[in-house]
Amino acid sequence: MQRTISIPQHWGYPRFTLEQRTEQGTILGLYYYPSGTELAEQFDEGWRYVLMPKKNSDEISYLQEDQIQPLTPEELFQQITTEIEFYQRQISILQQQLAAIAGGITNG
Repeated sequence: MQRTISIPQHWGYPRFTLEQRTEQGTILGLYYYPSGTELAEQFDEGWRYVLMPKKNSDEISYLQEDQIQPLTPEELFQQITTEIEFYQRQISILQQQLAAIAGGITNG
C-alpha cells in the first residue's frame, strides 16, 4: 500500500518531493507556512524543505522553494549510475568474502 498525504486545497502544491535529489542535496522533509500565521508574516508563506547536502553527513539545511534547483536528467542519471557502480563493487567484495569463508569451511 502506497502512503499518501493530504494537502489543504488553499495551500499551493509543493514543487519538490521527499527523497528527490537536487543540486542542494536530497530532500528529507518539507513543511508549510500558511498565510495569516506569524511564521508566514516573518518568513513569507510557502513551502520549506529540509535537505541533506551530502549522503554521509549529519549536516542538514533548511531552504525555501526558490532556493532549490532540480538536477538535470543528465546529472540525475550520472549520480544514480555512480551510486549503482559503488554498490556493485561492494557486492563483489562481499561475494569474494563469502567465497573465502565457504572455501575455508569445506577445507576445514
